[in-house]
Amino acid sequence: MTLLLLAPRINETSLQLLTCARRRGLRAHTAVRWEVPAELAGLRPAHLYGGPLFADAAAGALGVAPLEPPADWPASLPADLLGRQVECTTLAEARRLRRPAFLKPPVDKLFPARVYPDGSGLPGPDALDDDTLVQVSDVVAFASEYRLFVLDGAVRAASRYAVDGGLAVSPGVGPEVLAFAADVLAAGGLPSAVVVDVGRLTDGTWAVVEANPAWASGSYACDPDHVLDVVLRAAGPAEAVTPADRPYTRPVPEVVR
Repeated sequence: MTLLLLAPRINETSLQLLTCARRRGLRAHTAVRWEVPAELAGLRPAHLYGGPLFADAAAGALGVAPLEPPADWPASLPADLLGRQVECTTLAEARRLRRPAFLKPPVDKLFPARVYPDGSGLPGPDALDDDTLVQVSDVVAFASEYRLFVLDGAVRAASRYAVDGGLAVSPGVGPEVLAFAADVLAAGGLPSAVVVDVGRLTDGTWAVVEANPAWASGSYACDPDHVLDVVLRAAGPAEAVTPADRPYTRPVPEVVR
Protein backbone atom coordinates (compact mmCIF):
# COMPACT_ATOMS: atom_id res chain seq x y z
CA MET A 1 0.00 0.00 0.00
CA THR A 2 1.32 3.44 -0.92
CA LEU A 3 2.36 5.43 2.15
CA LEU A 4 2.07 9.18 2.74
CA LEU A 5 3.88 10.15 5.92
CA LEU A 6 3.17 13.60 7.31
CA ALA A 7 5.26 15.59 9.78
CA PRO A 8 4.15 15.71 13.42
CA ARG A 9 3.57 19.46 13.19
CA ILE A 10 -0.11 19.34 12.21
CA ASN A 11 -1.66 22.20 10.23
CA GLU A 12 -4.68 22.74 8.01
CA THR A 13 -2.85 21.62 4.87
CA SER A 14 -1.61 18.37 6.40
CA LEU A 15 -5.10 17.57 7.67
CA GLN A 16 -6.54 18.13 4.19
CA LEU A 17 -3.85 15.99 2.59
CA LEU A 18 -4.44 13.25 5.17
CA THR A 19 -8.16 13.19 4.32
CA CYS A 20 -7.61 13.24 0.54
CA ALA A 21 -4.94 10.55 0.66
CA ARG A 22 -7.08 8.20 2.74
CA ARG A 23 -10.02 8.78 0.42
CA ARG A 24 -7.80 7.59 -2.44
CA GLY A 25 -6.84 4.46 -0.53
CA LEU A 26 -3.34 5.53 0.51
CA ARG A 27 -1.99 4.64 3.92
CA ALA A 28 -1.71 8.21 5.23
CA HIS A 29 -0.13 8.59 8.66
CA THR A 30 0.93 11.55 10.80
CA ALA A 31 4.23 10.86 12.58
CA VAL A 32 4.33 11.47 16.32
CA ARG A 33 8.08 12.21 16.29
CA TRP A 34 10.56 13.61 13.77
CA GLU A 35 11.34 10.15 12.43
CA VAL A 36 9.78 7.30 10.51
CA PRO A 37 7.77 4.98 12.78
CA ALA A 38 9.38 1.56 12.87
CA GLU A 39 6.21 -0.17 11.68
CA LEU A 40 6.14 2.00 8.52
CA ALA A 41 9.84 2.08 7.62
CA GLY A 42 9.61 -0.79 5.13
CA LEU A 43 6.51 0.34 3.27
CA ARG A 44 7.02 1.14 -0.41
CA PRO A 45 6.24 3.18 -2.40
CA ALA A 46 6.37 6.07 0.04
CA HIS A 47 5.85 9.83 -0.04
CA LEU A 48 6.16 12.56 2.58
CA TYR A 49 4.86 16.01 3.47
CA GLY A 50 6.53 18.31 5.98
CA GLY A 51 9.28 20.89 6.29
CA PRO A 52 12.98 20.51 5.49
CA LEU A 53 13.78 19.09 8.94
CA PHE A 54 11.23 16.34 8.46
CA ALA A 55 12.45 15.62 4.93
CA ASP A 56 16.00 15.27 6.20
CA ALA A 57 14.85 13.00 9.01
CA ALA A 58 12.50 10.77 7.03
CA ALA A 59 13.36 10.77 3.31
CA GLY A 60 16.33 8.41 3.56
CA ALA A 61 14.45 5.80 5.58
CA LEU A 62 11.49 5.97 3.19
CA GLY A 63 13.52 5.90 -0.01
CA VAL A 64 12.04 9.28 -0.97
CA ALA A 65 13.78 11.87 -3.16
CA PRO A 66 12.31 15.32 -2.35
CA LEU A 67 12.34 17.78 -5.24
CA GLU A 68 13.09 21.45 -4.61
CA PRO A 69 13.71 24.54 -6.75
CA PRO A 70 17.30 25.74 -7.12
CA ALA A 71 18.37 28.24 -4.49
CA ASP A 72 19.28 30.78 -7.17
CA TRP A 73 16.18 30.31 -9.35
CA PRO A 74 14.64 33.78 -8.82
CA ALA A 75 18.00 35.44 -9.50
CA SER A 76 18.24 33.52 -12.79
CA LEU A 77 14.95 34.89 -14.16
CA PRO A 78 14.67 37.70 -16.73
CA ALA A 79 14.22 41.14 -15.18
CA ASP A 80 10.70 41.54 -16.60
CA LEU A 81 9.51 38.58 -14.49
CA LEU A 82 10.97 39.89 -11.23
CA GLY A 83 10.00 43.58 -11.05
CA ARG A 84 13.10 44.17 -8.92
CA GLN A 85 16.71 43.13 -8.63
CA VAL A 86 17.33 39.77 -6.98
CA GLU A 87 20.63 38.04 -6.40
CA CYS A 88 21.82 34.95 -4.58
CA THR A 89 24.99 35.39 -2.57
CA THR A 90 26.75 34.07 0.51
CA LEU A 91 26.01 35.06 4.07
CA ALA A 92 29.50 36.53 4.36
CA GLU A 93 28.80 38.88 1.43
CA ALA A 94 25.27 39.70 2.60
CA ARG A 95 26.58 40.82 6.00
CA ARG A 96 28.49 43.58 4.17
CA LEU A 97 25.30 45.15 2.77
CA ARG A 98 24.87 48.76 3.82
CA ARG A 99 21.42 49.36 2.39
CA PRO A 100 17.90 48.09 3.15
CA ALA A 101 17.08 44.81 1.43
CA PHE A 102 14.71 41.88 1.74
CA LEU A 103 16.90 38.99 2.88
CA LYS A 104 15.90 35.35 3.12
CA PRO A 105 17.42 31.88 3.10
CA PRO A 106 16.48 30.47 -0.33
CA VAL A 107 15.16 27.10 0.91
CA ASP A 108 15.55 26.24 4.60
CA LYS A 109 14.30 28.69 7.21
CA LEU A 110 17.70 29.31 8.78
CA PHE A 111 16.91 32.91 9.77
CA PRO A 112 13.85 35.20 9.52
CA ALA A 113 12.95 36.34 6.00
CA ARG A 114 12.22 40.08 6.17
CA VAL A 115 13.43 43.55 5.27
CA TYR A 116 16.75 44.28 7.03
CA PRO A 117 18.09 47.86 7.36
CA ASP A 118 21.46 46.42 6.31
CA GLY A 119 23.39 43.17 6.51
CA SER A 120 24.65 43.67 10.05
CA GLY A 121 21.51 42.10 11.51
CA LEU A 122 22.11 38.71 9.87
CA PRO A 123 23.35 35.76 11.94
CA GLY A 124 27.08 35.84 12.64
CA PRO A 125 29.66 33.17 11.74
CA ASP A 126 29.20 31.59 15.16
CA ALA A 127 25.58 30.80 14.21
CA LEU A 128 25.75 30.03 10.46
CA ASP A 129 28.59 29.26 8.07
CA ASP A 130 29.87 32.12 5.91
CA ASP A 131 29.02 30.21 2.72
CA THR A 132 25.32 29.83 3.64
CA LEU A 133 23.26 31.05 0.69
CA VAL A 134 21.19 34.22 1.04
CA GLN A 135 18.69 35.68 -1.40
CA VAL A 136 18.98 39.47 -1.59
CA SER A 137 16.07 41.41 -3.09
CA ASP A 138 15.29 45.06 -3.59
CA VAL A 139 12.52 46.22 -1.26
CA VAL A 140 9.17 46.33 -3.08
CA ALA A 141 5.52 46.29 -2.01
CA PHE A 142 3.12 43.63 -3.27
CA ALA A 143 -0.54 44.60 -3.57
CA SER A 144 -1.62 40.95 -3.88
CA GLU A 145 0.12 37.57 -3.80
CA TYR A 146 -0.87 34.14 -5.11
CA ARG A 147 0.26 30.55 -4.51
CA LEU A 148 0.46 28.16 -7.46
CA PHE A 149 0.92 24.39 -7.20
CA VAL A 150 2.58 23.37 -10.44
CA LEU A 151 2.82 19.93 -12.05
CA ASP A 152 4.59 19.29 -15.36
CA GLY A 153 4.75 22.99 -16.17
CA ALA A 154 1.04 23.64 -15.61
CA VAL A 155 -0.80 25.23 -12.68
CA ARG A 156 -2.87 22.53 -11.01
CA ALA A 157 -4.14 24.54 -8.03
CA ALA A 158 -4.06 28.22 -7.13
CA SER A 159 -5.09 30.55 -4.32
CA ARG A 160 -4.63 34.14 -3.28
CA TYR A 161 -2.91 34.35 0.08
CA ALA A 162 -2.09 38.00 0.76
CA VAL A 163 -3.27 41.57 0.09
CA ASP A 164 -1.02 44.53 0.91
CA GLY A 165 1.28 42.23 2.87
CA GLY A 166 -1.45 40.84 5.14
CA LEU A 167 -2.95 37.37 5.07
CA ALA A 168 -6.04 37.40 2.84
CA VAL A 169 -6.87 33.91 1.62
CA SER A 170 -9.27 33.46 -1.29
CA PRO A 171 -9.85 30.45 -3.57
CA GLY A 172 -9.18 30.66 -7.27
CA VAL A 173 -7.29 33.24 -9.28
CA GLY A 174 -8.06 35.42 -12.28
CA PRO A 175 -6.83 35.01 -15.86
CA GLU A 176 -4.11 37.64 -15.37
CA VAL A 177 -2.46 35.49 -12.72
CA LEU A 178 -2.51 32.41 -14.91
CA ALA A 179 -1.24 34.33 -17.94
CA PHE A 180 1.72 35.65 -15.96
CA ALA A 181 2.31 32.20 -14.46
CA ALA A 182 2.55 30.75 -17.98
CA ASP A 183 5.31 33.23 -18.81
CA VAL A 184 7.15 32.37 -15.60
CA LEU A 185 6.90 28.62 -16.12
CA ALA A 186 8.05 28.98 -19.73
CA ALA A 187 11.35 30.35 -18.37
CA GLY A 188 12.08 26.86 -16.97
CA GLY A 189 14.63 25.98 -14.34
CA LEU A 190 12.18 24.20 -11.99
CA PRO A 191 11.37 20.59 -11.08
CA SER A 192 8.22 18.98 -12.47
CA ALA A 193 6.40 19.44 -9.14
CA VAL A 194 6.86 22.70 -7.28
CA VAL A 195 5.15 25.71 -5.71
CA VAL A 196 5.57 29.14 -7.28
CA ASP A 197 4.34 32.36 -5.66
CA VAL A 198 3.61 35.38 -7.84
CA GLY A 199 2.09 38.78 -7.17
CA ARG A 200 1.15 42.20 -8.42
CA LEU A 201 3.28 45.08 -7.17
CA THR A 202 1.63 48.29 -6.02
CA ASP A 203 2.59 49.91 -9.35
CA GLY A 204 0.64 47.22 -11.23
CA THR A 205 3.66 45.19 -12.36
CA TRP A 206 3.42 41.41 -12.12
CA ALA A 207 6.41 39.75 -10.45
CA VAL A 208 7.65 36.43 -9.12
CA VAL A 209 7.72 36.28 -5.33
CA GLU A 210 9.58 32.98 -4.85
CA ALA A 211 9.50 29.22 -5.43
CA ASN A 212 9.25 26.56 -2.72
CA PRO A 213 9.16 22.77 -2.40
CA ALA A 214 5.59 21.51 -2.72
CA TRP A 215 6.21 19.03 0.13
CA ALA A 216 6.84 21.93 2.53
CA SER A 217 4.25 24.49 1.39
CA GLY A 218 0.88 25.46 2.82
CA SER A 219 -2.05 25.17 0.46
CA TYR A 220 -4.14 28.15 1.64
CA ALA A 221 -7.41 27.82 -0.35
CA CYS A 222 -6.04 25.59 -3.12
CA ASP A 223 -8.01 22.47 -4.06
CA PRO A 224 -6.52 19.80 -1.75
CA ASP A 225 -6.90 16.96 -4.26
CA HIS A 226 -4.82 18.82 -6.83
CA VAL A 227 -2.34 19.83 -4.12
CA LEU A 228 -1.96 16.15 -3.24
CA ASP A 229 -1.15 15.32 -6.87
CA VAL A 230 1.72 17.80 -6.78
CA VAL A 231 2.96 16.72 -3.36
CA LEU A 232 3.07 13.04 -4.32
CA ARG A 233 5.31 13.83 -7.29
CA ALA A 234 7.41 16.33 -5.34
CA ALA A 235 8.34 13.83 -2.61
CA GLY A 236 8.10 10.32 -3.97
CA PRO A 237 10.23 7.22 -4.54
CA ALA A 238 13.81 7.93 -5.55
CA GLU A 239 13.68 5.26 -8.25
CA ALA A 240 10.76 7.08 -9.92
CA VAL A 241 12.63 10.39 -10.34
CA THR A 242 13.08 11.21 -14.02
CA PRO A 243 16.42 12.30 -15.48
CA ALA A 244 14.97 15.81 -15.93
CA ASP A 245 14.12 16.01 -12.21
CA ARG A 246 17.32 14.46 -10.90
CA PRO A 247 19.21 17.79 -10.62
CA TYR A 248 16.46 19.10 -8.33
CA THR A 249 16.58 16.34 -5.71
CA ARG A 250 17.40 17.48 -2.20
CA PRO A 251 20.43 15.76 -0.66
CA VAL A 252 19.27 13.92 2.44
CA PRO A 253 21.30 12.28 5.20
CA GLU A 254 22.11 8.62 4.70
CA VAL A 255 20.28 6.13 6.88
CA VAL A 256 22.48 4.82 9.70
CA ARG A 257 21.88 1.12 10.21
